[in-house]
Amino acid sequence: MALPLLKYAPTTQNSRVDALRVGSDEDPKAVSMDKAMDREDQNFVIEAAYRQIFFHAFKVDRDRTLESQLRDGQITVRDFIRSLCLSDTFTRSFYNLNSNYRVARHLVEKLLGRQTYGKSEEIAWSAVLMTRGVRGMVDDILDSQEYLDNFGYDTVPYHRNRVVGSRSVGETPFNITSPRYEAYHRGILGFPQIVYTGTAKAYPERARQRRGGFPEDYLPWVRTLPAMRTRGAAAGNTGMDYLSKVPYRSIGR
Repeated sequence: MALPLLKYAPTTQNSRVDALRVGSDEDPKAVSMDKAMDREDQNFVIEAAYRQIFFHAFKVDRDRTLESQLRDGQITVRDFIRSLCLSDTFTRSFYNLNSNYRVARHLVEKLLGRQTYGKSEEIAWSAVLMTRGVRGMVDDILDSQEYLDNFGYDTVPYHRNRVVGSRSVGETPFNITSPRYEAYHRGILGFPQIVYTGTAKAYPERARQRRGGFPEDYLPWVRTLPAMRTRGAAAGNTGMDYLSKVPYRSIGR
């Protein structure tokens, strides 16, 4: 039995009103198929859709049949996005490697272009994901009024409201906050790995000057001291009976 979508509320009242701000470089750039005038523009729309869902599409991840249908107008961008979310690539490389909560959060961020309204919305969509699977959740999101009002049928979903008031830097993109693999699987696969290709920063000469207090500065003086010799053949204190030299102390004395 499929559970209905649970009720959830926006985390703040600002989520209910449209953003009023001055345009900047961080404003979202809408990519729409109805504005594509030639094949190059169509390829740009297709690449934007792949980046939105897959972060990066390798050659084996691409579906040439869907791309051809989109260019010929047989399907809309909304149908193309739906097919990518239901593809074997998404199931194998993301759905099977993450929990329902994380998949629900990822789909909301990628398809609705916003962060989830706290744990309440994650739980609500996780219930849909548990009872109806990925297809049921994707259909509900793409058929929702929020998606149609913001993206319609021919616009690729994008990160909305990157610019936040009273901040010098906008929100972090979803592909950074929600990578494809969870921390457990990232550890198994051996990444993230830091690959530094620049020039290593060297300390200035004044930073390598000794200013006193370093134990290494006293090594030449220590080496000049006469060696401590013990009686007998045994050298050092390796043969000393330490327990016999500890004074006896019993309870009550």
